[in-house]
Amino acid sequence: MPEVRDDAEPTPAASPEAGAAGSAGDPAAPEPGAAAHAAQPAVAQPLPAVAPSDTGWLRVSPKYVVVEVVGSLIGMAVFVGGALIVYATTNLQVALWGAIAIGVVSLIGIAFEPRRVRSIAYRLREDDLLFRRGIMFQRQVAVPYGRMQLVDITRGPVARALGLADLKFVTAAAATAVTVPGIPADEADRLRDELVALAETRRAGL
Repeated sequence: MPEVRDDAEPTPAASPEAGAAGSAGDPAAPEPGAAAHAAQPAVAQPLPAVAPSDTGWLRVSPKYVVVEVVGSLIGMAVFVGGALIVYATTNLQVALWGAIAIGVVSLIGIAFEPRRVRSIAYRLREDDLLFRRGIMFQRQVAVPYGRMQLVDITRGPVARALGLADLKFVTAAAATAVTVPGIPADEADRLRDELVALAETRRAGL
């Protein structure tokens, strides 16, 4: 019988070194630093505005007396000057006595200006801002933070020269609109930003 010969050469078995090299070159295998890059730290979200604790009654700046006195003097000069002009042109004694009366009443009011300024105060509580003013007839108004629609800052020429500002709170109800005068300009800017953020937070229900 003819002799059968197997000409096919046996396939060599893959060596362990070759398998390890193939695994290292596999593009699907994750890189060692991939897990570290994937775990990114979470970005901190800004916290909502926090309501201030009760600050107690805070008085306005004593320099606000100058603003009030200057305003009273200007008003007195206008009315007394008008009455004197009428007296000079018509020679009416009533106009002269009116000018004297206006001058006396204005001077008495100017004498009470320091006391009136000391009666102006505001208070920041957890849920609202409380404002008071007045000597004989004192007025107190509470403005809830959630009802504030506009916080405005105004500065007259005299107040600007003294570094003061007026902080005005506008609400839906005109009766509760409040203007806190005689606040230092830097403090007014800080309060405006803080109260605007707090009002937005309260309206959003946070």
